[in-house]
Parts: sequence; C-alpha cells; structure tokens
Amino acid sequence: MAVLKTVLVIVYAIICIALTIVVLMQEGKSAGLTGSISGMADTYWGKNKGRSMEGAMEKSTRILAILFIVLSVVLNLNLNW
Repeated sequence: MAVLKTVLVIVYAIICIALTIVVLMQEGKSAGLTGSISGMADTYWGKNKGRSMEGAMEKSTRILAILFIVLSVVLNLNLNW
C-alpha cells in the first residue's frame, strides 16, 4: 500500500504543477480601460478568435481542479497505507 500512496503523491504533484500552468496561461476576462478608451470595438470575429483554445483551457482547469480536490481528500484519509 505504500507504493500506492507514493504513486498518488507523484500524480498529485503533477496535477498541482499542471493546474498552475493552465491557470497562468489563461487570459483575463475584461479588456480593462484600454479597450474602451481607444475605441476598439469588438466584432464577431474579434470576440470568437481563439475561442476553441480558451474553451479547452477552461475545461482543463475544471477537470484539474476536481482531480486536485479529490486527490487531496483521498491522500488525507486516515487509512493504513
């Protein structure tokens, strides 16, 4: 059982690193003042440009966060490893 715990801890560390990288790679949701001051209008093509990549990043963030929470609970159970 000690081998299983070691494997889970390694997977947990990989998930932590991946979650950090995915969150840092995402863009902010608001354009801020620069978009409104300079008069940049969002067109249909401007809004949807790269949407598939952004959607994939959001989905992977959700999946990694769920795995992070589940593994946190599993590793903190008081089992006889």
